[in-house]
Amino acid sequence: MWAQKINDHITAVVLKKGVITRSQNAANAGKNEKRRELLKRKAEGSPPKDKNLKRPAFGDITNAHGNNVSQDAKKLRKEVTTSKAVPKGKDNVAVTTKSTVFQPILKTLTTIKKMPVSTKPKVITIQKSEGIDTKLSTYPVLAGDIKEDINAVSETQQYSLSRNDISGDGSLYISALEDIPSDGLCSEGEPQVLAVTVPEPEPEASKPKGSPVSELPKDVVDFDKETLRDPFQVSLYAMDIFSYLKEREVLYKIDNYMERQQSITQWMRSLLVDWMVEVQENFELNHETLYLAVRLVDLYLTKIVVNKETLQLLGAAAVFIASKFDERSPPLVEDFLYICDGAYNRSELIKMEIDVLKAVDFNLGIPLSYRFLRRYARGAKISLPTLTLARYILELSLMEYSFVSESSSKLAAATLLLALKTKLLGGWTPALQYYSGYKLEDIKDLAHQLNAMLQKKPKAPLETVRNKYSHKIFFEVAKIPLLDKLDI
Repeated sequence: MWAQKINDHITAVVLKKGVITRSQNAANAGKNEKRRELLKRKAEGSPPKDKNLKRPAFGDITNAHGNNVSQDAKKLRKEVTTSKAVPKGKDNVAVTTKSTVFQPILKTLTTIKKMPVSTKPKVITIQKSEGIDTKLSTYPVLAGDIKEDINAVSETQQYSLSRNDISGDGSLYISALEDIPSDGLCSEGEPQVLAVTVPEPEPEASKPKGSPVSELPKDVVDFDKETLRDPFQVSLYAMDIFSYLKEREVLYKIDNYMERQQSITQWMRSLLVDWMVEVQENFELNHETLYLAVRLVDLYLTKIVVNKETLQLLGAAAVFIASKFDERSPPLVEDFLYICDGAYNRSELIKMEIDVLKAVDFNLGIPLSYRFLRRYARGAKISLPTLTLARYILELSLMEYSFVSESSSKLAAATLLLALKTKLLGGWTPALQYYSGYKLEDIKDLAHQLNAMLQKKPKAPLETVRNKYSHKIFFEVAKIPLLDKLDI
């Protein structure tokens, strides 16, 4: 009797205060799941997911059918294991309910904080070398701070920093400073001296080739200077990073490997790349993953002769490797076996993955044209619709075998030039020449070749890229009228 009264009281309180019950929470979860499904983007004109996901790359050329289907494939057809997405929080960031990753770090910090700290001041000597020009013209925002710090101290001037000057509680950083030995010569009662010497400037002749230009051309806005305060832009190193990537392009040069491949053709490669684009769309992978996967396929075919039965296996393994390299939550092995329609088993996919990694010497830091294109557009402040048109042209070029031997940075520059011309937004500007390092004469012929590629009548099996960029989220750039004659 008392138990019934207590239950009635709890029910009344819940209804009065509007507390969400378990059943209501489950119903809300179902609604959120449906809403999440509706928000997933799907390109217009793409086939249904159940039909699209299992599409073989070459029809009956490579995929097993009938009695040749393995037992693993039969199980996969009945029950498909899909990769579970990482739960996302409010800002689309992965959230974990409980993690023990940081416990050892916190324990170490607690130990450091409990270490006895001396209250004696430490003396730091800063020496300024003679003949040093303290003017840093490239980034005046930081140059002013550095100049004040250097000029505030004379050549032999010494000053002391107490523990409260370094940090609020002086626990972590001051303990790290005190533990630095001074060649083992300082006793406990003597102050430790840390000498900081400003290095001599590097001679201009000793700088490597391809280093960024120190001075901007006239009427060119320094994009890196504007984003100096944004740590995610790494503005201090951006020019050096892309100069380094351009230098590394010679390590991944691809020759005319079709002369050595007896079982595959250029048309089969185009079919494979079209299938890889569809896989990227279905799994919602990054575009960098797609470009890296296509590059891995070409690099493997440059060194290894394959037959047509294993070509789709090579494409699946390349996407699998690129997903591990670039994705936060890559698809599982079973997912790739399913999209190959049961043509291969688990051991074959893993073996191909190992073979591809050995062929590229486990070096996956390959310069990608997609990254160069984004850098050029951001540096020259190109609008997003124009950048999307350039990405559409660049993605179409992935299926063309005639562009595999072209430099990634040069191909990105040519696609951006063609996009500007197509939208009647002018031509190659000094800003684009500065950030890309290419003059108009360097990319003019390549832009004409890309325009000729767009003029070709689209073939029925190769429609994935056009359907993808016909969607509103990509500004329907695939429907933009083309230029009959490119005037450069």
